[in-house]
Amino acid sequence: MNYRPSTPGTLGAMIFDNRFTRELPGDPETRNTRRQVLGACYSRVKPTPVAAPRLVAHSPEAAQLLDLSEKTCTSSHFAQVFAGNRLLTGMDPYATCYGGHQFGQWAGQLGDGRAINLGEVINQRAERWVLQLKGAGPTPYARTADGLAVLRSSIREFLCSEAMFHLGVPTTRALSLVLTGEQVERDMFYDGHPRREPGAVVCRLAPSFTRFGSFQIFAARGETEVLRQLLDFTIRTDFAHLGAPSPAVYLQWFDEVCRRTAELMVHWMRVGFVHGVMNTDNMSVLGLTIDYGPYGWLEDYDLDWTPNTTDAASRRYRFGHQPQVALWNLAQLANAIYPLIEQTEPLERTLAGYQGRYQQGWQTMMARKLGLKAFVAGRDEALVDGLLSILPLVETDMTIFFRQLARLAVNNPENADAADDEALMAPLMSAYYRPEQLTAATRGRIAGWLRAYTRRVGQDGTPDEVRRRRMNAVNPTYVLRNYLAQLAIDKAEQGEFAMVADLLAVLRRPYDEQPGQEAFAEKRPDWARHRPGCSMLSCSS
Repeated sequence: MNYRPSTPGTLGAMIFDNRFTRELPGDPETRNTRRQVLGACYSRVKPTPVAAPRLVAHSPEAAQLLDLSEKTCTSSHFAQVFAGNRLLTGMDPYATCYGGHQFGQWAGQLGDGRAINLGEVINQRAERWVLQLKGAGPTPYARTADGLAVLRSSIREFLCSEAMFHLGVPTTRALSLVLTGEQVERDMFYDGHPRREPGAVVCRLAPSFTRFGSFQIFAARGETEVLRQLLDFTIRTDFAHLGAPSPAVYLQWFDEVCRRTAELMVHWMRVGFVHGVMNTDNMSVLGLTIDYGPYGWLEDYDLDWTPNTTDAASRRYRFGHQPQVALWNLAQLANAIYPLIEQTEPLERTLAGYQGRYQQGWQTMMARKLGLKAFVAGRDEALVDGLLSILPLVETDMTIFFRQLARLAVNNPENADAADDEALMAPLMSAYYRPEQLTAATRGRIAGWLRAYTRRVGQDGTPDEVRRRRMNAVNPTYVLRNYLAQLAIDKAEQGEFAMVADLLAVLRRPYDEQPGQEAFAEKRPDWARHRPGCSMLSCSS
């Protein structure tokens, strides 16, 4: 294949702008040694070559963002580039410097320990996309780690990035998943039992990978001028609609970051996603889901569930606490930019507004999940509170419950009032993990709520078919259940990659009924209840 720049759809046709390294201060040290990097936003570093790159999967939708053809994406040259073995003309690889609070404690310098940005591509629609390899070798920020990634975590990152996009959740994207042909040693649960696993590299895409911690590191070090340069660059590049950088625009920028973060939390709660590691270095200023580590999908409805073994004791990042953690993280970002504003009150006002924004967004989201025309304040709080009180009564699959609720016939409230509890609950039975735990009292509470719900929908006068379409547009049938990801990993580690492709295809249409794919919509099987990878994971790759 000829990769001439004049050939549309090829790697050689990509235009690299690399504004980040051109406009921001860089690390003067060129050696790739672990160290504290002072007064710099990045360090130039090249990916580590690997033995035998092999493409496992790619996302056609992500490739379209870069104007790449299908023929290009399946070429050996593509695998070489996105394993880190070859650099294209115009690439300027670097790793960024940032800090952060980890589990509520300041951790100092963190940085891109195993992520290397290849450069910034400007596509045919004048959109800017940063290409980033995860698992491409050590950087100055790698501390004691090797900078590599394994197939297990890379499959999870690749699939979830694209699954979240198709669910309508703001997220970084995943272009490709490439095997390196090398083995990487990992101790999955830090219990003294390491094993060698297949190595892999994921190429991630985002307009920017700038995090809350990107600003925190410079504030913590008193490097105010670098802090100002980074914020001005961020506004000019990703928030240009706010105008030229100034203290007043800094406040507008912070307000928008708060708004985007609140919207992101609403989405996570809507689909039952649990990030697992909501450290400030894992929070995007663009309001994107970033850094897919020990994440998980809520299966039985449990507000206290977290997928992260590291967080098992305190459950700081549990499902129901995510909106509050986001606010705490935003407060740390406010502290970081304070030296550029030197006014406490406007920052506090913006933070105070976060809760209202989140609450309003959450109410609107819940109304949509229930198929209501709108959330009516003063009336619908009791309905939603009642729902949230019945979901934990027995193990209830959140995804299946809402999808099945749409099947309930509610156009005639009198029929619901006359129906016995068992008949009324019949459409929901597939959502329960332990139906034998449904006592008469529990059935009575659930059926009571269903009758209240039927009456409320009746007040809207919405035909059942319209309500079902409305609900099915926001309540997915297919999510990346933890056990499905693990089954794909099990097969991939044996050299069988078909399930990765099958999951990617199904997750492209999460809200559609897909005949023949019902197995991907089933609730967690009992064997997966406590199996590693299906229930909880560690921060280890």
